Amino acid sequence: MTAKPFASSADLADKQQTLEVLADGVYALTAEGDPNVGAVEGDDFLVCFEAMATPVAARAWLERLREHTGKPVRYLVLSHYHAVRTLGASAFGADVIIAHDATRALIAERGKQDWDSELARMPRLFKDPASIPGLTWPTVTFSDRLTIDLGGDRGELVLAHCGRGHTEGDLVAWLPRNKIMFAGDLVEAQAALYTGDAFHRPWATTTLDHVAAFGAEALVGGRGAVARGRPAVEAAIEQTRAFLRTMLEETGRVHAAHGTLKEAFAAVHAALEPRYGRWPIFEHCLPFNVSRLWDELSGTERPVIWTAERDREVWTALQS
Repeated sequence: MTAKPFASSADLADKQQTLEVLADGVYALTAEGDPNVGAVEGDDFLVCFEAMATPVAARAWLERLREHTGKPVRYLVLSHYHAVRTLGASAFGADVIIAHDATRALIAERGKQDWDSELARMPRLFKDPASIPGLTWPTVTFSDRLTIDLGGDRGELVLAHCGRGHTEGDLVAWLPRNKIMFAGDLVEAQAALYTGDAFHRPWATTTLDHVAAFGAEALVGGRGAVARGRPAVEAAIEQTRAFLRTMLEETGRVHAAHGTLKEAFAAVHAALEPRYGRWPIFEHCLPFNVSRLWDELSGTERPVIWTAERDREVWTALQS
């Protein structure tokens, strides 16, 4: 069998970006399965959600946003620590960079390794990587919930930690007034999941239960189209849950039978591919996903740090 190109290294074609106005002063930029970003207007400032992979990429997003608002960026919210979400932060000129307590700890523990790993996995997203000044450090962190008063009659923006899931420190941004949620990579809409740093059991159960309990009527996931309307939001959450449950069932079955990691990968691939295989980053993510879950089932509670070298070893073992 011919070896598949490593991760997304062969995915070099630009994706069509779409800026959507979800409500007055609420924006989302999607791009055919590339990481989504968003922004919310306060009375005289902006809150931006996610930073993209490089300052050059972030500036292109901000140019699109400036077609709608000239307000300065006061807050930049990072949903989690992954490089494609954080390393463009310097372009925003934000007064405050917000993340979960665990996200700051993860940046300190493994931020540089993650940077090297993701650059090799997804080179197209790193437009002019030399423009990155270094790791992005939050200036404000929290453990459970943080509320930003948007001023005037714009209500508030609630940042909440729903539990361990895609990483230890994922947070969501919730607009109660509009019933709009930015969910980061805790939920994907018509895009495959990356679970290489995940906690599969809580994510598939209590964490997604917490996300669903907000009752969002529009949801911007980490990748894929904006889910509009309660049925679409519920479908995106359940699609995410089903992906995780299938991984748990198939990997668990092979692990309990004292099989091998490669056998588990084959079983998970066969179970997921008919439904999810056509969606963005499915083949890219699955080796890393199954490897992490196998570690969990073997008693490794926290994810092993991904390095560029470890990435290649796992890919060669499972995707060749």
